[in-house]
Amino acid sequence: MTQTQPPQETPAPQENSPPQPRTPPESAVPASPGPSMGRLVGVDLARALAVFGMYVVHIGPPLSATDGVASWVRYLADGHSSVLFATLAGFSLMLIAGRREPKTGLAGRQAKARIAIRAVILLALGTAMAMVYGGVIILNFYGVFFLLALPLVRLRARTLAITAAVLALVTPQLALALNSLLTESLQQSINVYDPLHRLSGVGVLDLLLTGFYPALTWMSFVIAGMALGRLDLSSGTVQRRLAALGAALTVTAYGMSLLLAGKDALRSTAEDGSSSSGSVSIPLDSGSFPDMPASSLLTAGPHSGTTFDIIGSVGVAILVIVGATVAMDRLPRLRHLAKPVIAVGTMSLTAYVGHFVAQSVLSVPGGTGTQQSWMPLLMFIGGAIAFASIWSRFFRRGPLEYLLNASTKPAKYIR
Repeated sequence: MTQTQPPQETPAPQENSPPQPRTPPESAVPASPGPSMGRLVGVDLARALAVFGMYVVHIGPPLSATDGVASWVRYLADGHSSVLFATLAGFSLMLIAGRREPKTGLAGRQAKARIAIRAVILLALGTAMAMVYGGVIILNFYGVFFLLALPLVRLRARTLAITAAVLALVTPQLALALNSLLTESLQQSINVYDPLHRLSGVGVLDLLLTGFYPALTWMSFVIAGMALGRLDLSSGTVQRRLAALGAALTVTAYGMSLLLAGKDALRSTAEDGSSSSGSVSIPLDSGSFPDMPASSLLTAGPHSGTTFDIIGSVGVAILVIVGATVAMDRLPRLRHLAKPVIAVGTMSLTAYVGHFVAQSVLSVPGGTGTQQSWMPLLMFIGGAIAFASIWSRFFRRGPLEYLLNASTKPAKYIR
């Protein structure tokens, strides 16, 4: 599956509402310095785009059945939408832990407790969904990402960016080395004692190293998003610098990969229809690195997990987030027209889980099958927009977002 980030719960209501004269409650974003409305609306728009990218991969025709513009849409969605989700997950952690300034003392401890509770719930939810639907669900990976990010939530943007860069340079090679030492018998010996693996087929080893979204390499995306969360995205200077950085990372990573590995360097892992990031039909034992030769570290295809793939994908995620932010800040008419789409971004966890449920109930074939029509995909996107638009008229959070937020209330008892 790709894509999966999951989805992320939209933070407290004040983050998507115009600033109020009263002091926001403890769970809201700190009042000073607070983000602008357009900036956070831009983040919600980026979340919605990630949701729709997941739908493209999970429900749309496989890449081998597309051509022209449709082929580019399918290719861009593969891998990049799950990376965008992971990057936005890191951004959302900063909304909990303190935007421009990290929360400290009691507020900081309670924020960490809220993140930890969310992590455990996402891990449990992802495991349960894997048991019901099979395949790989990104939510349990997200739970691990959140737990691993806890020690980093007080770091500054520069430190976080450097950490993400170092991990991008080092972890793909480390993952390849560790996987080369991990024999099938050793993996089975570890999994036999793993309750998560016995329950869903996705165990701790998969979550950390051998799965489709291994924490070892995917933490680069989360930490990059945390760094973005510490920046003032409403600043024109910051927007221009990030746009330049995103473009440079994208061009450099993919350009170097093409130069070193040849024309197939950017080939999608889903091109042959054998796998599909985030799809229900991904085999449980599919991983990013097993049996991968060292020369493959020069490629940059979606979900290849190489340094070039990580750097290029982060660049794409930055461009999408900055582009959505600028569009929402500077084009008020577009922001008004995009409100139904933005509503999907405010309840991306509900939209993500909901499409699995609907796909199962309606028996809609996944994107790895022989389906040639785009109609099911368009129906799912339209359904998500309609549901989110209607729900948001009456409630400030999506249904699963509300339950997830309510589950973190015990964090207030932390002292």
